[in-house]
Amino acid sequence: MSTSDVTRDGVRGQRPGRDAVTGSARVVGQEQRRRHRGRRGGRGGPTRVPDAGFRSYYGRPVLKQVVWEAPDIGGYLFLGGLAGASSVLAAGAELTGRHALARPLKYTALAAISGSVVALVHDLGRPERFLYMLRVVKPTSPMSVGTWILTGYGPLAGIAAVTAATGWFPRIGRAAALGAAVTGPLVATYTAPLVCDTAVPSWHEGYKYMPFVFAASAASAAGGAGLVAAPIGQSGPARRAAVGGALVETAVFTAMEHRMGLAGEPYRAGTAGAFVRAAKALTLAGAAGAVLGRRSRAVSALSGAALLAGSACTRLGVFHAGKQSAADPKYTVLPQRRRLAERAGEAERAGEAGHAGGRAGPGGDGGGA
Repeated sequence: MSTSDVTRDGVRGQRPGRDAVTGSARVVGQEQRRRHRGRRGGRGGPTRVPDAGFRSYYGRPVLKQVVWEAPDIGGYLFLGGLAGASSVLAAGAELTGRHALARPLKYTALAAISGSVVALVHDLGRPERFLYMLRVVKPTSPMSVGTWILTGYGPLAGIAAVTAATGWFPRIGRAAALGAAVTGPLVATYTAPLVCDTAVPSWHEGYKYMPFVFAASAASAAGGAGLVAAPIGQSGPARRAAVGGALVETAVFTAMEHRMGLAGEPYRAGTAGAFVRAAKALTLAGAAGAVLGRRSRAVSALSGAALLAGSACTRLGVFHAGKQSAADPKYTVLPQRRRLAERAGEAERAGEAGHAGGRAGPGGDGGGA
């Protein structure tokens, strides 16, 4: 049985080959040198300590690994955002008389939300698990809230699309389109708190920025869908949504990467880094094409396709960054140690301030006669 203890100074009482190496190479090396000097009777002398790596107990990750599959959850995140933003853009187009833009966006919203639910159910493994989540309403659970949002939004998007295709019950269709537009922003963004409300470092540390990234990415995707499907004369709102969403997404995502500190590192490395770089390139290229190709149907359609691909890459980049950060213990342990050191420093400063105040009080050095 192991008798080692992890302290702020390193690992004490560890048994070689049995206990975890949980600190940095410098801390562990110091501990090994202290033990070596103790065995030699305290005499100094040159010693050769092997470089220590950063690993967890028996080489296992600190956190449970993300078991979600990229095609399912990446598709779920992307298609949900596309559906919600498309409904908002479709309602605005219908209210302004741009029916050639509103109609394809309604179809896009229905197809996207259907695909999103299918991806979610496939990841759950059995369809009844989705229904089980409807037995309760738990406001503190993003998954429970999201399930009910999808349940309310899906029928509205379906009615709006079917009535637009058939021409039946136009008033009901307009009411459904407006209802879908009201719930659409929730559909587009609730997945951000869903992933951030976890212990996964590269998701959790981005909770201040992720909703804005997802909302902007959804807007650029919906705008891209409008550019692909609508004629030039009615694609103005889609073009503005595409360009605005692309610029905001790129700016906020870049700020998130750098302000997250160590937890932002996975967004620049490995599979996640490749997806993030592709997302930025496609998104900015699509935005530029949307501006420059205002009079070209072909350029507008290509720009829209690039924006859709860029939005999908953004969600896949976020997904893979979470997986990479959960697999490497340093993204969990080092921030914990930093927070522990900060709290210790604050407590020490508070103690010093209290001690100084006691000396300056009545009867102390700074007191009265």
